[in-house]
Amino acid sequence: MTVSTYKIIEVVASSEISWEDAAKNAVAAASKSLRDLRVAEVKQLDMKIENGKVAAYRARLNLSFRYEGVD
Repeated sequence: MTVSTYKIIEVVASSEISWEDAAKNAVAAASKSLRDLRVAEVKQLDMKIENGKVAAYRARLNLSFRYEGVD
């Protein structure tokens, strides 16, 4: 039987376009330094407001990735 071990980290990213775009930005940024990303779980969505208007959408994600060398 194969047992896998994963690490979970929290990342936050933003976008001026949408929450979906913010979440994609989070995954794209994390994938530059982490390998074998497995699951992204959106934990929280919020907005940055400036002068009474939405300035940015923010997404907080938990990302999991597999430890290397662990079966």
